[in-house]
Amino acid sequence: MPPIPQPSAADSATLVRVRGLHFSRGTRKIYDGVDVDIPRGKVTAILGPSGTGKTTLLRIIGGQWRPETGAVEFDGINVHRLGRSELYALRKRMGMLFQNGALLTDLSVYENIAFPLREHTRLPENAIRDIVLMKLEAVGLRGARDLYPEELSGGMSRRVALARAIALDPEMVMYDEPFTGQDPISMGVLMRLIRSLNQSLGITSVIVSHDVDEVLSIADQAYVIANGQVLARGTPDEIRASPLEYVQQFLQGRPDGPVAFHYKARSLRDDLLGSA
Repeated sequence: MPPIPQPSAADSATLVRVRGLHFSRGTRKIYDGVDVDIPRGKVTAILGPSGTGKTTLLRIIGGQWRPETGAVEFDGINVHRLGRSELYALRKRMGMLFQNGALLTDLSVYENIAFPLREHTRLPENAIRDIVLMKLEAVGLRGARDLYPEELSGGMSRRVALARAIALDPEMVMYDEPFTGQDPISMGVLMRLIRSLNQSLGITSVIVSHDVDEVLSIADQAYVIANGQVLARGTPDEIRASPLEYVQQFLQGRPDGPVAFHYKARSLRDDLLGSA
């Protein structure tokens, strides 16, 4: 088993540091010189309209995708300079809650959470059992350990996925649209869990979302990203007070503004008359 990479510099208040990030998909520019700091032990929200590259940022931080230029450091370690085995080891320090939960459908709730422990550790089964039950207790689903994913509600599935994400006691958990498709009760439960786990376990949380009110209610700091740039950053109150019209349009959900309601096209008259 390769050693887990250790930081090359002294610990600081910042766990993840992104500098000068440039990234494109085909001819489309996703990031154009972006800087982001994720403080240790805090909840950071990454906000922005759909399609602006929020999930892409998580993939770049985790080393799944490589930037064109720029640097991404996790605890002082340059993620994209690591070899495969070193990157694999570093990822054990990160947990991920996928947008759809990504539970293994042929495994029970218990087996889903035991899976990463069996894959990445040499713990005996009795120790794995204790850890699984403690993680399920943390998300309120110890009694559901024998159920299968098809027997779970959407909110329960997301909570099981969260228990699996923290199975290896990561230093950071990344949440990809955790509130999508959740009813108000399930959303409230998830919000409380994210905040309470962040505090009780001392982990760092990064939440990608376009659910403005929900995520700002539990975040310590937030970024608003669009058009390849960071448009605003700061505390939730500072984000809400941003003078930028684009940010206010997004926060308030206005249908028109800097982001136009109508996609760019020639005049309706020309289209109706069929003129070239």
